[in-house]
Amino acid sequence: METAKGCDASLLLDSTANNTAEKAAVPNLSLAGFDVIDEVKSQLEQTCPGVVSCADILALAARDSVSFQFNRSMWEVLTGRRDGTISRISEALANIPSPFFNFTTLKQSFANKSLTVHDLVVLSGKNDADPSLNATYAAFLKTKCLSLSDNTTTVEMDPGSSLSFDAHYYSNLKLSQGLFQSDAALLTDGGASNIVTELLNTTKFFTEFAQSMKRMGAIEVLTGTAGEIRKKCNLVNS
Repeated sequence: METAKGCDASLLLDSTANNTAEKAAVPNLSLAGFDVIDEVKSQLEQTCPGVVSCADILALAARDSVSFQFNRSMWEVLTGRRDGTISRISEALANIPSPFFNFTTLKQSFANKSLTVHDLVVLSGKNDADPSLNATYAAFLKTKCLSLSDNTTTVEMDPGSSLSFDAHYYSNLKLSQGLFQSDAALLTDGGASNIVTELLNTTKFFTEFAQSMKRMGAIEVLTGTAGEIRKKCNLVNS
């Protein structure tokens, strides 16, 4: 899930009459599964109210959604996060990397969150069609669009492997089949391109992905008395 701040579950908050939340930002409109998080939170509140934060639920759900495919835990998730009380669409638009970013802008965007080029390439995973797109793939994408104004058609961001967690994204990237400009941008830098080649090895990708997710899960975490433990993930406590 895309978040503008840190790991404080600000993405889960709904908009109000006086504020438009991160959830309403264009990069987040395709996100789903909020109902699952809400149900998990509801069950936890019945068992141990006020203990498990929505931020921790998100971090654990991200790990488990990947681990489920392999029937084992893929990385350790530290808990103890607290939930933020602020969610603004402006922060989402300012902080979430655009699919039109070039490599320099992507690198800076990740550096702003203390993430490296290695993290950038690893976390790009399954991400407007870019100018270096394979001609055959570009023609295929055009057949999927009903019209220039169509915003109802979905397209696989990782053709051939959209329902699996694997290193297939990097194989597509090497074939100039990265869907976004920001995907193709990874091949315009020598160091990043070398990392793409390394991650063609599935075992290495799994290992590196786990490490990058652990680092991302520690970004701007709220602890102690900061923030709160929300009773409902879509609302701040009254």
